[in-house]
Amino acid sequence: MIELNFSKSADGLIPAIAQDWRSGEVLMLAYINREAWEKTLETGLATYWTRSRKKLWVKGESSGHVQKIREILVDCDLDTVIFKVEQIGEAACHEGYRSCFFRRLENGALSVIGERVFDPAQVYKG
Repeated sequence: MIELNFSKSADGLIPAIAQDWRSGEVLMLAYINREAWEKTLETGLATYWTRSRKKLWVKGESSGHVQKIREILVDCDLDTVIFKVEQIGEAACHEGYRSCFFRRLENGALSVIGERVFDPAQVYKG
């Protein structure tokens, strides 16, 4: 198995970029630790470490919008990965947008450039 370099950060986390495997659209950035990496490889589903809840998080475990791994790219330093994923469900973003990068900086302010594809209040009840 490939050994990623989790030792570069004090918390043992490295960035994981999720990218649509067909279009190349960047969907989100999250973090993985060794356990999330191993679970991703084992299951074929993008698994991350949530820094706010401090636990493993299989993308889509609440919303049903899972990310099936199609390809994994690893950078030259073995400390960043790109998960090329098949996004099952309409969105990667918990705010209801396809991509977490749904805002653009224009004239010093953020403007929404994405279209909301689901209502988070309906998906994340409870």
